[in-house]
Amino acid sequence: QVQLVESGGGLVQAGGSLRLSCAASGRTFSRYNVGWFRQAPGKEREFVIGISWSSDNTDYANSVKGRFTISRDNAKNTVYLQMNSLEPEDTAVYYCGATNGWFRRRGEYAYWGQGTQVTVSS
Repeated sequence: QVQLVESGGGLVQAGGSLRLSCAASGRTFSRYNVGWFRQAPGKEREFVIGISWSSDNTDYANSVKGRFTISRDNAKNTVYLQMNSLEPEDTAVYYCGATNGWFRRRGEYAYWGQGTQVTVSS
């Protein structure tokens, strides 16, 4: 069993930065790929970025390439999402999830966090 808790969200001006954390409990977390998704009001949850269990592979949505990066520290059971050059369109609730499958397949995620709100003002 894995439990995920996101933190680090908040209100930031356009062009600013935030770092989100996804902290996990459970000794098997290091075996899972981790993805970040986001959901804006009235929209479906969409893939943002993902990292493999070994950190060897990453995947990015086109909308965040060059602005967002992902990293993980398996010793701390934590995955980080660094968000730079934030835009109002990035406003959403951000969720981290753990999967043994491909990052972009939302239906294959075994565990989800409760989400953290990110609001970018113009």
